[in-house]
Amino acid sequence: MKQRIITGVVAAALFLPIVYYSGIPLVLLTYFLATIGLYELYKMKNLNLFSGHGLLSVLFLWALLFPEKYMHVLDTFYYSKTELCIVFILLLLAYTVITKNRFTFEDVSFTILSALYVGIGFYFFFETRVDGGLVYILYSLFMIWATDSGAYFIGKALGKRKLWPEISPNKTVEGSIGGVVCAVVVAVLFVLFTDIKGSIIGITVILSVFGQIGDLVESAFKRHFNVKDSGKILPGHGGILDRFDSLLFVWPLLHLFHLW
Repeated sequence: MKQRIITGVVAAALFLPIVYYSGIPLVLLTYFLATIGLYELYKMKNLNLFSGHGLLSVLFLWALLFPEKYMHVLDTFYYSKTELCIVFILLLLAYTVITKNRFTFEDVSFTILSALYVGIGFYFFFETRVDGGLVYILYSLFMIWATDSGAYFIGKALGKRKLWPEISPNKTVEGSIGGVVCAVVVAVLFVLFTDIKGSIIGITVILSVFGQIGDLVESAFKRHFNVKDSGKILPGHGGILDRFDSLLFVWPLLHLFHLW
């Protein structure tokens, strides 16, 4: 627990100032976190990111992450983000021929879906900060922290019925409901003390549920690949995906709900 607290404090001290400042530092942070997330997925499947197909997968991810704010840079080359992504997908498929099927169609499918999973989530991390402002980033962080903490502590105290034992045997229905309740409390506080819209209270229930689904998705990955944590970059916490799994589902939904 002590190690978790120290890591959390240090990470927050590095993370929050960059989020507050935004701009290019936030873009670089987004690219860094997403690339580490892709590396963790590659490692789970025993694929080497430091390879030809690994380089293509990183470039595909980076194309996905390219912020809307800087799209004019691509316009000067007469290419869109979609066109770049198509090129990298075709190159990944061609790589199966170059390697004589040592890098298989299944590996291509895993690579593309992994890049989409990580890339879409972190892309909307940056877009949330730009379009929604700092308040929506803080809301998403505190809402998910409240969901996780509420689910853990209420599950420990009151949990009896298993939520999804095949995926995550320690999670309970009571804990899940408790997490949603704690998230709603956070939403109420944000409505009272910030200029965030009142409609967020109802939407928080959906976001909290999908945040928990994001957590279960990551648990399903780890169970499938028989690993305990996605990585070791955050001592006491695991990897980047272990910390951002819920938020990778929440940030895109914030945009889909058109909250700003």
